[in-house]
Amino acid sequence: MNTLEQKRHFDTIIERIEQARIRVSEHHIVKIVAASKYVDAQTVRDLYAIGQRAFGENKVQDLKIKADLLDELPLEWHFIGTLQKNKINQLLSIRPHMIHSIDTLDLARSLQERLLRENQTLRALVQVNSAYEESKSGFTPEEFLERYAQITSECPNLHLQGIMSIGAHTADVNIVQKSFESTRALFEKLPNATTCSMGMSNDFELAIRCGSNLVRLGSILFKH
Repeated sequence: MNTLEQKRHFDTIIERIEQARIRVSEHHIVKIVAASKYVDAQTVRDLYAIGQRAFGENKVQDLKIKADLLDELPLEWHFIGTLQKNKINQLLSIRPHMIHSIDTLDLARSLQERLLRENQTLRALVQVNSAYEESKSGFTPEEFLERYAQITSECPNLHLQGIMSIGAHTADVNIVQKSFESTRALFEKLPNATTCSMGMSNDFELAIRCGSNLVRLGSILFKH
């Protein structure tokens, strides 16, 4: 796509988000994190040029490469994949805006240990497996609130901002909706939480209607 076509395509997605958002409330704000794992640094630069600021990567190595190549741009980098403990030091050296995927107590404690040592803090979301799918990471809805409170207490250098989930992997919209509604219900019980991250390219409108205020859009943004 040339720049004009890309801008039109981006505006179409924004319009779809607006329509879903307004069905919730005129005051409901939705943030886009562009999931850039399948595109190169130049494509990120092009999307930045038409107004996108927040980008998310699934792999620490890819995040490092793109953050270095695009260092001159004021991008907001999010880590949205599963974090392996042996990549913690590398992730912290990049100083991302936020990590979306705290999915075990062990990971939270390991991050806390390194953050304390480096005298750093890190915004974070705790992941819930609201779809109860074995292929997905995260705490079960039943244990989520207790674990969130535990991480808040034990890991003060992790500044928890809220919740993240991935919608159920099924063509049955009712099941997907139920997983989003479960996530939103947990979010509403979290003290001082600001971010309910749910919704991707194939289900973001439904996620927004269920209360998401951050969507992670990949393939739909980067169509050619």
